[in-house]
Amino acid sequence: MTRKEFLAATLSLMVAPNVLGAPPSKATAKAKSPGVPRRKLGRTGQEVSCVGLGGFHIGKQKDEAESIALIRGALDQGINFLDNCWDYNDGKSEERMGKALRDGYRAKAFLMTKIDGRDKKTAAKQIDESLQRLQTDHLDLLQLHEVIRESDPDKAFAEGGAMEALKEAQKAGKARFLGFTGHKSPDIHLKMLETAKAHGFRFDTVQLPLNVMDAHFNSFEKRVLPVLVKDGIGVLAMKCMGDPFILDSKTVTAPECLRYNLSLPVSVVITGIDSQARLDQALSAARGFKPLSEKEVQALLAKTKDAARDGAYEKYKTSHHFDGTVQNPQWLG
Repeated sequence: MTRKEFLAATLSLMVAPNVLGAPPSKATAKAKSPGVPRRKLGRTGQEVSCVGLGGFHIGKQKDEAESIALIRGALDQGINFLDNCWDYNDGKSEERMGKALRDGYRAKAFLMTKIDGRDKKTAAKQIDESLQRLQTDHLDLLQLHEVIRESDPDKAFAEGGAMEALKEAQKAGKARFLGFTGHKSPDIHLKMLETAKAHGFRFDTVQLPLNVMDAHFNSFEKRVLPVLVKDGIGVLAMKCMGDPFILDSKTVTAPECLRYNLSLPVSVVITGIDSQARLDQALSAARGFKPLSEKEVQALLAKTKDAARDGAYEKYKTSHHFDGTVQNPQWLG
């Protein structure tokens, strides 16, 4: 896809009231969003905030009251997409989010979590544990986490594999939509999509790393994103700042990273929010967003080209730094 086609796809995802100043739709009015733009989530019929609250960082605060306040503050100010995972911070991220979603806050959220199990039994157990920690009877989105090995797609769709648990959870009303995540290689993402198609299955969402350096090295943006856009699959962008190694390169700023990702045809940019300052940064990027021009995109890519060449700042692609299931293989079952 060309940059012009990317821009057209991005604009098509943006919900009209925030783009054109039209009267709010019933869904928007019901959400009572104080100004965080919504985008369409693929073909699901759902609208989600263009920035989402990352689940890993929300479990790192010393005082869980701070975590709860940040989650509720995000929801109160219009960020409705909440990311989480069964393995984040030994379950603390889900437990804290569950407490934050009490007192009516669950109704404000589009809640997503991820599980690691590769066999049906392990995956089903983790799904139920996540629901218990999150204090909810259903997830808006359930995803298979860390599809990072060449063998993962076949294992997931094998008889007795994790996908059987995910599909049964959806059938039982425990999950509305299903997706998968990964950060290692575009080849593995494409294989997961092809394997799903071979089994007559279509994912609702796919989560993948997208940022100003990805375009230069083993690029998800160039190879996977066009496939997702073509198939109408909701795109969940992560690793916007390389968590946070891209910022360490001193080539770009956090606001530039957020604006670059928001200029791509993604439904939501998931960003780590571990403080009020980070929440304010995300809100500012969302509320003040204007798509980058072609000239601005090329200027950002030129600034990051040399630093991005060998993937040194995208450690999730080139090392095991972010591979939780490699460091903890027991999570796979």
